[in-house]
Amino acid sequence: MDRGRQGKARSVQQGSINWPGTLLGGRPRCREDLRFHLRSRSEHQLWLVIVDASASTRRHRALTDAKGLLAQLFDDAYRQRARMALLTASGQSPSWQVQGLKAAKGLTGWLAQLGAGGGTPLLEALTQAQQWLVARRKRFPAEQQKVLVITDGRLKHINGLPALDCAGVLVDIERGPIRLGRAQALAVGLQLDYRHIDSF
Repeated sequence: MDRGRQGKARSVQQGSINWPGTLLGGRPRCREDLRFHLRSRSEHQLWLVIVDASASTRRHRALTDAKGLLAQLFDDAYRQRARMALLTASGQSPSWQVQGLKAAKGLTGWLAQLGAGGGTPLLEALTQAQQWLVARRKRFPAEQQKVLVITDGRLKHINGLPALDCAGVLVDIERGPIRLGRAQALAVGLQLDYRHIDSF
């Protein structure tokens, strides 16, 4: 994360609440935990969301609870006029749902129909995301980009991870009595902050 901007966001005590920034910092327990949008003329924000919807994410309500987090994120992005890019990883190959468009109410309909199944083409999704971000930065060099990866980390290997060069958070949705715990290593490899879904 951009620590400088986050520090300023914490010090601002009025204006609209930055719900993604607040929730990704943990459940707010008092006003000091809230983060606010900075009033500036900076370029718009882009949230790139990568959702692992492979068959393993059906276990222990993992994907169901992730949908709740995504619903809050989509709603806030819509109200803040942020742009969204949405990439799902399931089946044989990743699939783009939205690419850099203003967040729209229609995302909630897609979210309701989102199901888990098939393999885990997450590494392919991350590679596609990296290539897309590079091209995007050439078109909008001042855009504030952030990445949110939602996964249980159940990959055969995490070798050859792409460099996203973007601040963000990996939310670990792995649950159950036997956990492989690979999502944390994945977050380190991608240079993203790590959070478990149960910490929200």
